[in-house]
Amino acid sequence: MKGVKNMWVVYALLSAVFAALTSILAKVGIDGVNSNLATAIRTAVVLVMAWGMVFITGTQSGISGITGKSWAFLVLSGLATGASWLCYYRALEIGEVSKVAPIDKLSIVFTLVFAFIFLRETASAKSIIGGLLISVGTLIMVL
Repeated sequence: MKGVKNMWVVYALLSAVFAALTSILAKVGIDGVNSNLATAIRTAVVLVMAWGMVFITGTQSGISGITGKSWAFLVLSGLATGASWLCYYRALEIGEVSKVAPIDKLSIVFTLVFAFIFLRETASAKSIIGGLLISVGTLIMVL
């Protein structure tokens, strides 16, 4: 059971690897393509992939059990994701991926702050120091 308990780490690392590949592949793919069009194409692929996983895992019947609150926050999350992707692709279109990606990763710092404020998560010394180091590291990489 302990192996399953820590699987989140594996998925988080895979997420980081795929996010890194996303930046590199997007920068190459966006060459000569409008950033909004590129985002729409990427989103269509993600949509097909996500629904494919829903049907492969047989979890589509769970739709009827989703509460109004969950629907509202999932829609808001989707809107935030869309805005993030549109901004990210525009930044990639006109900027260097080696500078865009680190700034994008400041989302970690924003997430920590939002988690402390809105989710009332505990602000530990480790998370505060880590957030500061990420911020300083981002500045060093970009300037």
